[in-house]
Amino acid sequence: MKLAFFGTGYVGLVTGTCFAELGNDVLCVDIDKTKIENLKKGIIPIYEPGLSEMVKRNVSEERLGFTLDAKQAIETSDILFIAVGTPPKEDGHADMSFIFQVAETIGTHMTKPKIIAIKSTVPVGTANKVKGIIGKQTELDFEVISNPEFLREGQAIYDFMHPDKVILGGQDEVALATMTKLYKPLERPNQPIMVTNNVNAELIKYANNSFLATKISFMNELSNLCEEIKGDIKVVGRAIGLDNRIGPRFLQAGPGYGGSCFPKDIRALIATMKENKVPAKLLGSVHEVNEDQKKSLLKKLKQLIPTLKGQRIAIWGLSFKPKTDDIREAASVVFIDYLLKEEASVCAFDPQAMKNMEAIYPDITFAGTPYEALKGADALVILTEWDEFRQLDMERIKALLKKPIIFDARNIYSPEEMREQGFTYRGIGR
Repeated sequence: MKLAFFGTGYVGLVTGTCFAELGNDVLCVDIDKTKIENLKKGIIPIYEPGLSEMVKRNVSEERLGFTLDAKQAIETSDILFIAVGTPPKEDGHADMSFIFQVAETIGTHMTKPKIIAIKSTVPVGTANKVKGIIGKQTELDFEVISNPEFLREGQAIYDFMHPDKVILGGQDEVALATMTKLYKPLERPNQPIMVTNNVNAELIKYANNSFLATKISFMNELSNLCEEIKGDIKVVGRAIGLDNRIGPRFLQAGPGYGGSCFPKDIRALIATMKENKVPAKLLGSVHEVNEDQKKSLLKKLKQLIPTLKGQRIAIWGLSFKPKTDDIREAASVVFIDYLLKEEASVCAFDPQAMKNMEAIYPDITFAGTPYEALKGADALVILTEWDEFRQLDMERIKALLKKPIIFDARNIYSPEEMREQGFTYRGIGR
């Protein structure tokens, strides 16, 4: 099929490239001239394992292209995917201006009937609004399908190729059948294509992320109790995860969830509930617990180093999770801000996210290796559980640190083993 993707951010670029990998002809559209020129050269604006190679392969085999020409993309494609950002406003509502701009552009340049698929995460009712905007621009037939994405950063290609589910929301049977055919190569007996209406499809994405965020906040709140009663949140999490009604995923305590999805989607769903005069007591608490967890990091470090002024703190991990360079809503941003206000100095290392962090904090020091970050540091704080941190030389780490203090906010090490090796060690909820 001939597909166009409006937006070459995380969702649009990954999804468009994966559809090209399946044999479709894909044209990705953006208004950012530099980004389009770089993509044509094979320069990828985000870090996602395997994506660069897949983009280059599909461009060379002429299944994937990039353009600034929205008119061309609309005229030559059968299905138009809207995959632009919906960043949060100050009041928590999703900013829909980019979605509506694309809708107006589509309506203006349509020359034959089209299917418009909304891939972006959008509030309930967006499909109807998009229909209204396009309908004012054209008398041609078109259908709007809600098709939310469920990609994990760092695992996005796998998630696309092996989806737990594909959600298609709409009313027109022909359009839904066409979308089902497009996704058919990905369907498996336990990985269904689920067809519903627009409202359900729009709500499913928010509900999905909000429930996962609830599991994280639940464990983080419980971790505070574990610290008071000398329990171990890792043991508790593993045990309750063995209950097949609960499952083991997202039961890890840590510095709080971040990234482009959970914080934004929680706030947007809360805003939608308030708009409809529905109390958001549970989700409000989920969000509050998460913000408090990030704030608690400084308090926990101060229990190890009461006075941070003039102290040098080494940080391993800046991205909100491993296998991505994304620092949006990351605990590291909040934590570094606190440290600088306490007049501590910071030396940080991350395999992928240092360039993004440097744009926010150009005056902190960035190291070339994990060991380099430790030289002369009064403590090490681990904020992202990158695999390369798991089996480093502990004797070398201890020798490089001025004081053998480790605050492991991701619980990647064993407290007993670390203390046996002479470290003052603290985890979360242990």
